Amino acid sequence: MEPAVGMALLWLVFGGAHVGLTTRRARSALVARLGEGGFTAAFSAVASVSFAAAITYYAAHRAEGAAGPGLGSVPVLRSALIAAIVAGIVLLSAGSVAYPGSPYDQFSGRVRAPRGVERITRHPFFTGLAFFAVAHALLATRLIGTVTFGAFALLALGGARHQDAKLLARRGEAYADYLATTSVLPFAAVLSGRQRLVWRELPLGAVAAGVVIAVALRAVHHAIFAHGGAWVIASVVGGAGLFTWAAWRRAQRVGTVRPRPVTRSLST
Repeated sequence: MEPAVGMALLWLVFGGAHVGLTTRRARSALVARLGEGGFTAAFSAVASVSFAAAITYYAAHRAEGAAGPGLGSVPVLRSALIAAIVAGIVLLSAGSVAYPGSPYDQFSGRVRAPRGVERITRHPFFTGLAFFAVAHALLATRLIGTVTFGAFALLALGGARHQDAKLLARRGEAYADYLATTSVLPFAAVLSGRQRLVWRELPLGAVAAGVVIAVALRAVHHAIFAHGGAWVIASVVGGAGLFTWAAWRRAQRVGTVRPRPVTRSLST
């Protein structure tokens, strides 16, 4: 089998499980049968196993199969795409810091005015992942790499859209106002006059950390998918757990924790 085809099938399984299980109808039915804790455990297990399978497959076959775009051979494009990767990592870092207490924090239950990096893009984590993934998909020298990172980009963009629709349905006018004054595309709301940039609100420490992480990842780029992709799997699965724990702890401190917390995902 062409490695890119096998990769696409594994991403369909992951994406279908990850997004499908969190739709309102599916989630309600499963919670009714398994309880909140049972649903959380089942969802986390399915998402983790399917993600690990996809990454392990990519790690084993990333140098095989049909050729990819390989735009890194064009110096100008290579520089632009590397810049997009660094920008994506910075947004991922800033989005991680901004998540607790934000309108998309699953434990917050409220919509506050946009602040910090949300003034640039209301979905810094998803947007950063999309930048990072699209650039890698275009730089990939094998089609399996384009499929792998293209799937990441689709999940990020789909997750942002799904999250907006869900929060608009749950929180109504408050979130509609938030949507009206923010944008997914970085700086679009600022340039259109719907938002202003407040430098003192930006998480400069997280921005600096993102640059450091980008440099560090470049230094170990050749070994990122070593050992069957174990480092990638541990980082992503562990990072998702840390996201949930940090948001839950903050909600406990400010008294907004929900009685039935759920695991954070690309679609929540």
